[in-house]
Amino acid sequence: MALHNLLGKDGEEKAASYLQGLGYQIVHRNWHYGRKELDIVAWDGDTLVVAEVKTRSNNQYGEPLDYVTPTKIKRIVSSTDAYLRKFKMDCPVRFDILSIIPTMNGWDINHIKDAFMPPVITV
Repeated sequence: MALHNLLGKDGEEKAASYLQGLGYQIVHRNWHYGRKELDIVAWDGDTLVVAEVKTRSNNQYGEPLDYVTPTKIKRIVSSTDAYLRKFKMDCPVRFDILSIIPTMNGWDINHIKDAFMPPVITV
């Protein structure tokens, strides 16, 4: 496995542990449905949290959360819609981003709750 893939996997492990430490109940990690994918799906009380994890080796080229583009947000929202339909869920949903960078002393985790709202689609 390539080094950047290992870093991403380690970052997702740290993100899941971090969220569990806050009392979140992890439901799925790396959930796939066709070409749709969600990094972490968890419960925070009665709210379903869809967490996008962005891990980078450093912030030399910007913060990891800067890589959550409008196109990526649309994919996350579409994947979340598929998730809710597949599991026949009707509940509040929140979108979080966890920005993770390894440091000399461990990991720098920046958790942004309610990082974005689903874009409004007009017909």
